[in-house]
Amino acid sequence: MKQTILRVAIAIVVLLIGYLVAWPVPINPAAWTPPSAPELTGVYAQNSELAKVERLHVDGFAPEDVAIDDQDRIYCGTEDGRIFRFQADGTHPEVFANTLGRPLGLIFDHEGNLIVADAIKGLLSITRAGSISVLTTEADGVPFRCTNDLDVGADGTIYFTDASYKYPLTKLKDDLLEHQPNGRFMTYDPRTKQTRVLLRDLCFANGVAVSPDQSFVLVNETGSYSVRRFWLIGPKQGQSDVFIDNLPGFPDGISSNGRDTFWLSLVNRRDAALDGLLPHPFLRKVVWRLPSFLQPNIKRYAFALALDTNGKVVRNLQDPSPGCFAQIANVVEHKGTLYFGSIGESAIGRMPLTSSK
Repeated sequence: MKQTILRVAIAIVVLLIGYLVAWPVPINPAAWTPPSAPELTGVYAQNSELAKVERLHVDGFAPEDVAIDDQDRIYCGTEDGRIFRFQADGTHPEVFANTLGRPLGLIFDHEGNLIVADAIKGLLSITRAGSISVLTTEADGVPFRCTNDLDVGADGTIYFTDASYKYPLTKLKDDLLEHQPNGRFMTYDPRTKQTRVLLRDLCFANGVAVSPDQSFVLVNETGSYSVRRFWLIGPKQGQSDVFIDNLPGFPDGISSNGRDTFWLSLVNRRDAALDGLLPHPFLRKVVWRLPSFLQPNIKRYAFALALDTNGKVVRNLQDPSPGCFAQIANVVEHKGTLYFGSIGESAIGRMPLTSSK
């Protein structure tokens, strides 16, 4: 009997090892050695500034972005497709529209339409009355799999990202484990109704923000802990360079206050286990086969940075406490107040913007 049990145990171990080592996986990992994560010192010194965030609750989960209309009403979209509208004082949330998809990035255009980057439905436009129309769902014949974030230029051009043409939002971890350049940065021209790719080969293309002087657009690469700058005018027109890199967390959304500051959300701190796996494609295949609870996972942390127009960190807002307003996905400045979207809350955040010390 003991020998039988031993043989069964050995067979199970062999099968388990075979599964972890050889079972086919859908990801095709690329080797990448990230720079050492910066310590939370200096411009990244840990603090509790975001402990002041007030929660404005919604009847839904993960309101990723915040947009504010010309009446100062506040909008956010939840994971079930609904877009909520608060009154200007943050009260009386009501359903404004339902995309039947997953609304992520939100921004108003110059005609008062709410433009939505919907991870499932594509780039959408919603009128003041709540009527929804689809603007675009593909570029160069390649359908969007995860339309993510957006901004609108002074001329009405919509700049937006498709985080990955390979994986949908529900497979975010697959894209990060694979670390292949599956993301794209694009424009949509409402006048010609044409979609054009500006940048390819981005590692999970995410937040978008047009500079106040309209000379460049920023686009976040979540997978490489960096923000790229795409030049719209000048001698570098059509080229891109690094605006800031080796961030201490995963960059998600980015927005401009229209004057001198970009607000960058870090949805969480860097994960040492993931950084250690990134140079080793084979090990990432093994990790993919593990149960989710044994894989690198996002932990609760609140983190946002303010950058000047040259990419220098000028404000550092954090909250490491267990009860923090966690996993901030976007920060929007409006009339002396910061508003926060999150992928880890059933609320948006609000906090008065005080002067830096």
